Amino acid sequence: MGLWDVATEKQFFIDALGRFASPEKLFYNLKSGKFAYVPKDCDTEGQTLQSRNALIGNFTETWTKNILSPIAEKFGLYAVNSVECPEIGLSKKSQADLAFCTTDSKIQPAQNIKLVFEIKMSIVSNYKYTKPKTIEFTGDYDTHKGTPSLLRSDSMLKAIGKSITIRVSGIASTKIPIVVLGNSPITKNYKHKVDLLKTAGVIQGFWSLNPEPTQDDFIKKTDKLGFQTIQNVHDMEILVKDLLSKKLNYFSSMVSEKKLGEYIRIASQETTDEARAEKFLFLIREK
Repeated sequence: MGLWDVATEKQFFIDALGRFASPEKLFYNLKSGKFAYVPKDCDTEGQTLQSRNALIGNFTETWTKNILSPIAEKFGLYAVNSVECPEIGLSKKSQADLAFCTTDSKIQPAQNIKLVFEIKMSIVSNYKYTKPKTIEFTGDYDTHKGTPSLLRSDSMLKAIGKSITIRVSGIASTKIPIVVLGNSPITKNYKHKVDLLKTAGVIQGFWSLNPEPTQDDFIKKTDKLGFQTIQNVHDMEILVKDLLSKKLNYFSSMVSEKKLGEYIRIASQETTDEARAEKFLFLIREK
């Protein structure tokens, strides 16, 4: 399988129309035709299309699992959708969209979860529906009035909020990397924020799986790679391998300089780097 592209988006519409969805659930019915998004030179005619959200959500979660399952298998893991783990804040109402786990089960203990993916993907470009199973590409995201995927501020904020919930849920979550997957660039407003989140360890990266969302210029990556556009499956496998191979530990605190110095002094008495790290993390978490 390749990464996200126009052919993938067309396939979503063809599959949905062929199986269970009417055109009215997928397209705006405008005077100029049926469109996935309202073109910039058209009026919305009072329409708001919400019925497609659940359909594209299910499609992207399955599509992402199909992309990532072969990578998970190389590390002896399973790619699992809709994972629940109350221990790290993943309840039935707030599941992990996708996770790499040691067993193929939706309900997991924290120690079985090795990597969490939050998926924020949608239809990116615009399409016109003309007749059964004929979907015509009409332009990229700059040509329509929609705001897809990671270009939406609310999508970014929801992903950040979900990740923070996992991070503050307890010690069990401190060793689990979190990655947000999208299929669009980010806006300039989030360039600094995503790098801060990566540097702070809250989120290990925002990755777009759409190598060419537009022919125009767009943000392909940020300075500290808080956001990056993945070019092919092999590159994504390298990034996943890096996250799985490191013994990552998230920690955060706010203590006085005196107390922080005390922790460093005590930890420095250990004989190895690993032991010093373990001692420091124990002290800062037990403060």
